[in-house]
Amino acid sequence: MAKPDKETYDVIIIGAGMSGLVCGCYLAKAGLRVLIAEQHHKPGGYCTSFRRKGFTFDAAAHSFGGYREGGILHKVFSDFNLHDRIKITRYDPSDIIMSPDQTIRFWSDIGKTVDSLQGAFPHEGENIQNFFHFLTHRQPTEFAKLGKMTLQALLRAYFTDEKLQAILALPILGNGDLPPSRISAFVAAKIYTEFLLDGGYYPEGGMQALPDAIAQRFKEYGGTLMLSTLVKKIKITDSVVRGVVLGNSEFIPAKCIISNGDAHQTFFNLLGTKHVGREFLDMMDKMIPSQGIFVLYLGINPFSELPEPGVNCWFLPHYNIENMYALSRSEKNIKLPEYYMVRVSPDKKTILAFVNTPFRNKRFWTQKKNAFIETFIKSIERNTIPDLSQHIAYKEAATPATLYRYTLNYRGAAYGWAGLISQFANRDLIKPSFIEGLYLTGHWTTYGQGIAGVAYVGHSVANMVLRAKAH
Repeated sequence: MAKPDKETYDVIIIGAGMSGLVCGCYLAKAGLRVLIAEQHHKPGGYCTSFRRKGFTFDAAAHSFGGYREGGILHKVFSDFNLHDRIKITRYDPSDIIMSPDQTIRFWSDIGKTVDSLQGAFPHEGENIQNFFHFLTHRQPTEFAKLGKMTLQALLRAYFTDEKLQAILALPILGNGDLPPSRISAFVAAKIYTEFLLDGGYYPEGGMQALPDAIAQRFKEYGGTLMLSTLVKKIKITDSVVRGVVLGNSEFIPAKCIISNGDAHQTFFNLLGTKHVGREFLDMMDKMIPSQGIFVLYLGINPFSELPEPGVNCWFLPHYNIENMYALSRSEKNIKLPEYYMVRVSPDKKTILAFVNTPFRNKRFWTQKKNAFIETFIKSIERNTIPDLSQHIAYKEAATPATLYRYTLNYRGAAYGWAGLISQFANRDLIKPSFIEGLYLTGHWTTYGQGIAGVAYVGHSVANMVLRAKAH
């Protein structure tokens, strides 16, 4: 395990999630002395893998987007010379939506995706063409306007068929934890362009290969990575960062601090009212985090009835997305939502499935996890994979409480702050104006979701730090 140098660091990054790793790698490559401190024993945050009983599972992130020529992940790989270090396969289609009336596939060829939708909804044919043209040939000024409208408004501007609107909204509900009436159209459009229309990418060996490769490059650039290292406090004097205090009370000085952790924990616990101010904390108290997720992990004996490996299969039981979302939000009577995503691993040895669900508390999930596992398996068996239970060799699950334990994300939130219009692009959540030398990166900044989104934020924050240092 790397140990910190007693000299002052240029930058300390709290958290080795994908955004922190990308940010740290750019800064170390630029010649800065950078330390990344991570409380978990491996890098990656939600983008990690683990082994149980001979099976390898992806913890939460199960594929990624943004790897096209010109995409942010392609740029990261090019900038860090990673293309030859990780073998990336693109699964095609990347996503399948199974509705009560038809099955829609999202192909790497957007024309095939449009054809799939037009075949199911011929009366919306021209509108479908126009919608996807808007997403893929957007003008920056027009796209920026989406931050002030909901996905529902955007879909209604193009389509009249409510079934089509529900089908297009389902993967946004799953990947953004909000229905079309509430999620920012900008956030939804980014999920489409960076995860669905340019998605389906997967690293050989599992998702852990991504953070491991960037972490290794970070160390080669001279960066210091400390795992199993909890940061307890950010030290501030006269509204200027001075360094961090670790869980063992050791102080490490730094000229700049970047938190890749939960924004709620950053401001309330690592900083506190003495340095943040009650007004800002009251504002944060009113902000709404995304829900957690319940992730089912199944080790299986391969059989012929499995869905296509490497493909995200979305089950849509009916077309009332708003009602499905409302039922998934109840903390008093938590039940697994009717919709879900299920994915067979490329080697056909494991299955990952997930649904959005509230946090409630640790005790609830300790008591209910096993029952939820069985309920989820029965639902998948009934709707997607017949006879699944006969082929299961191992079963486990992660709850919102599990996500909190490994990442410290507030209430086990899966996507940072909820992607509401009112919570979009909050400047003080990426560069607080009231503390010199403090930055945030990752999905809690309200500027990016998913692996591609947080990589973009990491790159942007690194540039902000370098520009500030130049001046």
